[in-house]
Amino acid sequence: MRLLLATMSHETNTFSPVPTRLARFCRDGTTLLKGEAAAAFYRDTRTCMGGYLEIARDAGAEVVVAVTASAPPSGRVDGEAYELFCALITEALAEGGFDGIMLDLHGAMAVEDFDDGEGELLRRIRAIDRTTPLCVAYDMHANVFDAMIRNADVVAGYHTYPHIDMKETAMRAGAALLRVIAGKVKPASAWGGVPMLPHVMAQGTHMFPNRELQAMCAGWEESGRALAASLFVGFPHADVPMAGLSAVVVTDNNPGDAQAMVDELLAFAWQAREAFTFKIEPLEESVARAQRAGEEGPGVVLLDHFDNCASGGTMDTTDVLREIIRQELDDVVFFGIYDPQAVVQAAAAGIGQDVELEIGAKLEMPALQSGSRPLRVAGKVRTLSAGYYRATGGLTPGLQVYMGTTAVLDTGRVQIVLLSRHIEPTAQEMMRILGIDPATKRFIAIKSRVHWRADVGKLARVIVECAGVGVCTSDYGQLTFRNVRRPIYPLDPGMRWPG
Repeated sequence: MRLLLATMSHETNTFSPVPTRLARFCRDGTTLLKGEAAAAFYRDTRTCMGGYLEIARDAGAEVVVAVTASAPPSGRVDGEAYELFCALITEALAEGGFDGIMLDLHGAMAVEDFDDGEGELLRRIRAIDRTTPLCVAYDMHANVFDAMIRNADVVAGYHTYPHIDMKETAMRAGAALLRVIAGKVKPASAWGGVPMLPHVMAQGTHMFPNRELQAMCAGWEESGRALAASLFVGFPHADVPMAGLSAVVVTDNNPGDAQAMVDELLAFAWQAREAFTFKIEPLEESVARAQRAGEEGPGVVLLDHFDNCASGGTMDTTDVLREIIRQELDDVVFFGIYDPQAVVQAAAAGIGQDVELEIGAKLEMPALQSGSRPLRVAGKVRTLSAGYYRATGGLTPGLQVYMGTTAVLDTGRVQIVLLSRHIEPTAQEMMRILGIDPATKRFIAIKSRVHWRADVGKLARVIVECAGVGVCTSDYGQLTFRNVRRPIYPLDPGMRWPG
């Protein structure tokens, strides 16, 4: 058996000013992985590609890895980069001789000139090869367009948020595809959506209603009723027509039952729509509440959730850090501020040296009604790091991670992590390699929304959600939606959906 594998993954925040060029898809900032180098990089990791490689190995299959292009969320994908990824995949396919195609796609990729990056890739694949069985593993935040489903035999989405089941999702998709290849099942799919934008801060599978929706999907798969069942909460910071919640179910030759399961998921989600909203607390009140909680000891986590780079944030807004300093919280780690210029200045000064830096707010955010301001801070350079480590926890154990050159500036009260690459602080080891033990810190302030729960969440005694500034704002009223279908809940709170 011969299988074609590929990754083309990006979650596009159409409001983000962060460019998404080719280098952003390179794990080390310079090299686009493909072929055996890509397989070696991902083998034995808890990623989608790691899952595909494992299931192919167990099946004794020969694999060709066309490309593994994966970038952190940001603005629309550069057209030239997108064309390169597609060409690497379609040219490999055109060589022929494959029994199956296994793709790791995100599902919310928007390109410079069009909105459905994944559907367009699949359309090009089917223009070359209309019959070879094909499966896709999608992120739970996929905004589903018809072409993303119609051109695949098997579709599977993550069942967890934080996404700790990436490997398992690919293995579920791959196992179903192997049954298709063997002629043991005949896939029949159904999909649909409801006009609603679930709030990211209300999407975690630790809470109602997404916990219950994903359990329904997992139960149908485990019972054998569905080959794959997926509830996609969607990505609301993509101003594209199909942004929002949807469901996809694949059965063994039973399209009617597939549709029945889709309908059940959508009806449940719509009934629970108010639980998918989020209430914002004023920043000054949040930080004051954290200060009071910190009097009882370590483990107070402050979330700067308006500026999470894993939702396309610039990661350089300073408002939450500014308020932490103003209210004189003590024994704080703040991860972090994206500011390559400040990192260079800290490195030039050297470890142990006192410096005064103006940090953050260097990326303009024209999509917002108001921006952030640079923050002048004085402190000692405590740590300089190349930022390499192999993950043992968090979302992707086993994966080689490159944070880029990183500095820690210690103000006396706050240890500020200064970054030269965008990376969400999801794992404790990201701080430990910088000489910071988050378990001993009274306050852990991070630019994260939900993924931090995968590992940093183990340290949380109190959680304080801080409304700062950023293009992944939790206040939809700060954004102008021009392309999303209307009416849609909660932008149009009084709307009705007939089901």
